[in-house]
Amino acid sequence: MKFNIRKYRNGIIFLLDIIIMSFVCSILFYFMGKSSEVVTISYFKLLPHLALLVACSTIFQCIFKTYDSLWRYAESKEYFMLLLGGVSGSISFVVLDRLVIDSSIPILFSGSVYSISLLLMLLMRFIYRLYRIREKYNNVQERIPLAIVGAGDAGIRLSEEIKNDPNSRYFTYCFLDDSEEKIGKYIHSIEVKGPIHNMYELLNNTPVQEIVMAIPSITATMRSSILDICSSIKCRVKTLPDTLTLMQNEEISLSNTIRDIKIEELLGREPVTFDEDKIVSLIAGKVVMVTGGGGSIGSELCRQIAKAHPLQLIIVDVYENNAYDIQQELLLNYQNILDLKVEIASVRDDEKVNLLFQRYQPNIVFHAAAHKHVPLMEECPEEAIKNNIFGTYNVVLAADRWKTEKFVLISTDKAVNPTNIMGASKRFCEMILQSMKRISKTEYVAVRFGNVLGSNGSVIPLFQRQIEQGGPVTITDKRIIRFFMTIPEAAQLVLQAGSMANSSEVFVLDMGKPIKILDLAEKLIRLSGYEPNIDIPIIETGLRPGEKLYEELLMISEELIATPNHKIFVERQKEISPIELHDKLNILQRALDVGTGSALKRAMKMVVPTYRDPEEVNSRKATMDYADVIVENRKVEMVNVG
Repeated sequence: MKFNIRKYRNGIIFLLDIIIMSFVCSILFYFMGKSSEVVTISYFKLLPHLALLVACSTIFQCIFKTYDSLWRYAESKEYFMLLLGGVSGSISFVVLDRLVIDSSIPILFSGSVYSISLLLMLLMRFIYRLYRIREKYNNVQERIPLAIVGAGDAGIRLSEEIKNDPNSRYFTYCFLDDSEEKIGKYIHSIEVKGPIHNMYELLNNTPVQEIVMAIPSITATMRSSILDICSSIKCRVKTLPDTLTLMQNEEISLSNTIRDIKIEELLGREPVTFDEDKIVSLIAGKVVMVTGGGGSIGSELCRQIAKAHPLQLIIVDVYENNAYDIQQELLLNYQNILDLKVEIASVRDDEKVNLLFQRYQPNIVFHAAAHKHVPLMEECPEEAIKNNIFGTYNVVLAADRWKTEKFVLISTDKAVNPTNIMGASKRFCEMILQSMKRISKTEYVAVRFGNVLGSNGSVIPLFQRQIEQGGPVTITDKRIIRFFMTIPEAAQLVLQAGSMANSSEVFVLDMGKPIKILDLAEKLIRLSGYEPNIDIPIIETGLRPGEKLYEELLMISEELIATPNHKIFVERQKEISPIELHDKLNILQRALDVGTGSALKRAMKMVVPTYRDPEEVNSRKATMDYADVIVENRKVEMVNVG
């Protein structure tokens, strides 16, 4: 059987302490006896003194739990407790040795025995710790050199955890910080370099392979700025969670919370925040239906709605797997608190839609059911028309028939001056809502936003998979620019817009500056520790059918009206009559009856006047640079209505 020394660690340390005390007691007795400082007695009579010494030491070291410490990880606290136990034991030993055993023994002898013993006990533990540290770092070449951005509490704690973890893949090479007080100093023998904006010069020609951002309270703007600097260095970049997440998981090791950079952290803007009270007042005590409730936006809507205490939540989706996933998640989180119903149905089925509205009579409907993939809808335009247009029309009419209070449509920036069937179909959906103005008591509203990070079919997860596989990263055109927002932002925007809805309005979110897809791909590659077009190539595959170079959030010649939320605006649009809408629907139905792709596209151009061929739009956009695009997207008249 293999001897497990760790099992008997406490006993071994205790035995070594006894050996030290016995040795010190014997040596001092020998030398002090020669100088007549100690009454001449035999070594045999020295045993009671030694026994008392061991007893006092053991009792107080047990009281202060020093034998329970792992001395290879010992810091100042462990050494202080050992010293405190030693002082207490020393006083007890000196007093008891004179009162109980032999009052003729000088105090100098008793005090010296214990003091020197304690010093050697401390030295023994310190030497053991140094040995373990040296043993641990014998193979330091196999560990990954790490730079920690932030020499605050989180950064220092992370460094200590890495140092004390024998299985860690890392060792801390340096800290980076902006504090003049810390720059040039050492924390636990690790140099603090800085300032952070000089990171490239500070880390260039060093062995650092990875960078960890350890500033939990950092703002989104500052994080983006630091990531821009990091992206110029050929290092993999990771981060610690924010302060709130760390507070909620105080018991978890910091080194276990290190994660890759999330793509939303590259947006360069603070997350858009919304009025939670307005959302709760909209949802609380209401029957809420979400069509397409199993999709990326729909499922996040369901999560946000569930938190706002609805009377009942109805999830409608044609895809049972997605509907089942969000159902099980909500049941697990809310159990009997949430009245949840799931219906498998298609919005194309007019009879089923009406049956569901009759059964549940929802107060609020969030309509997220739609086909959204541009290239697929170019290949199958009839599906976009049947599902997005006629499916929306079915739900809109059912909401009016069953006196729904509010109806919120999920729209897209691709509906603005569309160049593809999907975008044109969503623009027509907005027109359906406009046609209900003044003829329905239901308040209809559309919410328009850009690309949603992490949603099904989003380009970013594709980039990440391609980088993990070693490339290449594929983009359709290096000039492409897009607006981005996160899934939670999108869901909360929808809810906030619903709380502000009046009648047949289109809400637009200020999403900041658009982002070049090429820049995003290059930054993702660099933050993964690679060099674009050297380690991982970027290949241009050409624009897909119907794809636009630059998306817009505002219709040409329209204007935005400010709302109480400075990030949300209402787009002023021309009204469309129910008769005009019916004529347009008839045109589309006749095209569906013909069934050819060319007939369907001709029909879409007839019913959506802003629908253009992508070649026509892209040829104009191709002559514009990035700054021109931003200016064009900002040429809107803001009318303050508050």
